[in-house]
Amino acid sequence: MTALLSLGGLGKDWFGVPAVADLTLDVPEGIVLGIVGENGAGKSTLMNMIGGIAPPTHGAMRWRGEPYAPAGASDATARGIAFIHQELNLFTNLTVAENIFIDGFPRRFGLIDRTTMRRRTADLLARLDLRATPDTPVESLAAGERQIVEIAKALHREAELIIFDEPTTSLTARESAKLFETIARLKQGGATICYISHILADVRRLSDRIAVLRDGRLVGEGPVADYDIATMIRTMIGRQLSALYPPRSAMPGADVVLRLDRVTQPGVAQDVSFEVRRGEIFGLFGLMGSGRSELARIIFGLDPLARGTITLNGLPLHGPARSRIAQGVAFVTENRREEGLMMDAAIADNLSLTAIDSFGRGPFGALDRDRLAGAAETLRHDMHIKAGNLARQPVRTLSGGNQQKVVIGKWLLNEPGLFILDEPTRGVDVGAKHEIYTIADDLAARGSGILLISSELDELMGMCDRIGVMNRGELLGTFAREEFREPAIMAMAFREQAA
Repeated sequence: MTALLSLGGLGKDWFGVPAVADLTLDVPEGIVLGIVGENGAGKSTLMNMIGGIAPPTHGAMRWRGEPYAPAGASDATARGIAFIHQELNLFTNLTVAENIFIDGFPRRFGLIDRTTMRRRTADLLARLDLRATPDTPVESLAAGERQIVEIAKALHREAELIIFDEPTTSLTARESAKLFETIARLKQGGATICYISHILADVRRLSDRIAVLRDGRLVGEGPVADYDIATMIRTMIGRQLSALYPPRSAMPGADVVLRLDRVTQPGVAQDVSFEVRRGEIFGLFGLMGSGRSELARIIFGLDPLARGTITLNGLPLHGPARSRIAQGVAFVTENRREEGLMMDAAIADNLSLTAIDSFGRGPFGALDRDRLAGAAETLRHDMHIKAGNLARQPVRTLSGGNQQKVVIGKWLLNEPGLFILDEPTRGVDVGAKHEIYTIADDLAARGSGILLISSELDELMGMCDRIGVMNRGELLGTFAREEFREPAIMAMAFREQAA
């Protein structure tokens, strides 16, 4: 097979820590190459080098046999390399056509030629089977449709290599299936695809070849037939993972930590009542739009409550989020980048966010940075955070899984009685998932109540003592562990859709 892109001894250091080291790999033309690895394995850094965003520290790249050393992202685009990022790069206030031509509008007599824009855009949308018009505002499109617009941009630029980075993180099952059909059509049309994902079943389904990274090095590469899911996991983490979900360390107690009584907010929640006991992991399951995350925001004080009561350890929860943090509530949101972290701040500063007052000293409360550094180092060790200098390294330079560990770690210094975990393992690899599950089990064993919200039913069944099922703002029922049956839980979640 002819190599479209060749990497020879490629390496990149961040803050003195090797992110990629001595990586040699050929990307054959016209295939789908699945790239897998734990968070921090070097996948994003590798892609940033290919895309001209991060110049290699050493090594070289070749494109169709010619030297390739991009000075910036525009050089990669000019060569025919396109990225479909997890966070889409679209202007939602513009139309589909305007986004596709954003880098260069066609002109006629000095004016933007909108007729040509609409015609070319319509052709692209037809190729990708997207039922939208060139004049459709992007803000009116669903997440999966927006992703197709990004792919249309790549086709407009005549991209030969298209890199997908965790493309299904925010997609429904139907949108993911549509994306997979689109990728198959791209391959049939001669495009080369690099597909990066933590959903190993998807990687195996789509790929012709698999490349496995660990600690910045290529530790396995070959045809997909050689890599079943167990082999991928073993190669990724360097050991056999006997069980994804750790055995529970302790049983739930009788004391009630959180109680909701007929919690109602019009259009969001309707008469929701349940309890979370000390040491219990209580799961909330439901389809998109069921109201799970909205209910979590009400509990944490981010959104209003029309009627009903919420109590923590028998006392009413009141006031805004700041007050509820003081009362012992922690909230790990599903959007870690925008709501969970200060991306440009140092890792240590992020870890101290919710407990900063406890690191004051002297009559004026000056920040005791030595004590803060000690606490951050303890959290790094306990949570296996892969990082360099915690006081200097921005949290945005960490992998997604390590960012999520920082999000969780910032709450541990407060020793909260209630943890709300909303999609805590979204976009993280199987090894990091296991570590996050172990952290949740440890928190429950210490006596915290855990409210775990997830779109992955397997995750809830593997971790929870009970699962509540929501549908359009209502809690339809609760299953105890001995009652866990996937068909029954799914049937309840789909109740109104099937009606």
